[in-house]
Amino acid sequence: PNEDTEWNEILRDFGILPPKEEPKDEIEEMVLRLQKEAMVKPYEKMTLAQLKEAEDEFDEEDMKAIEIYREKRLQEWKALKKKQKFGELREISGNQYVNEVTNAEKDVWVIIHLYRSSIPMCLLVNQHLSLLARKFPETKFVKAIVNSCIQHYHDNCLPTIFVYKSGQIEGKFIGIMECGGLNLKLEELEWKLAEVGAIQTDLEENPKKAIEDMMVSSIRNTSIYDSDNSNSDNDTK
Repeated sequence: PNEDTEWNEILRDFGILPPKEEPKDEIEEMVLRLQKEAMVKPYEKMTLAQLKEAEDEFDEEDMKAIEIYREKRLQEWKALKKKQKFGELREISGNQYVNEVTNAEKDVWVIIHLYRSSIPMCLLVNQHLSLLARKFPETKFVKAIVNSCIQHYHDNCLPTIFVYKSGQIEGKFIGIMECGGLNLKLEELEWKLAEVGAIQTDLEENPKKAIEDMMVSSIRNTSIYDSDNSNSDNDTK
């Protein structure tokens, strides 16, 4: 339809074809783009600190919009800070237990590890919890030397992990086996804590399940092999 032919000109004259489209000039396109960008208020790209510095540059209408925008950004910032208020495995003492754990803020999950530094498994759990604290900053992770909280606590019960929410124990792992064994992997501990609701994991299934399935398969294959050998021996006899 845009071709410059005599027939097309006749059709345009009769209104059968629309008027020929003229190619837009590059400068004109750039001007239109700049005009469109100018419609975006500058304060929509500013941080709260920048808004404070630039207050004198805006008119009354802008200031009303800025107040609404500033309040929105402030609420977003508060929500983010609340969600990411922890982010590390902190050491506490026994006399802080009640305030930090039992009386912690309502609806905040608290994971506390009672440990003894002379037990290698306890050190492994502390390493894993430190990494998980960074991954799940909305959950409170703390550790405490067991003697500062409970006197004469038996080593067989260590490591001990308690999971609290709103002052109630929602989960507990006492001793090496309940905590996952001497070869405990980070993902396995993450799954355990997710099962009681303390963290929202992105793991799709129990990491230990694959190992357990492999062991069951190996035992089954061994049993079949032994059975076949037994039958073979009987046939020989």
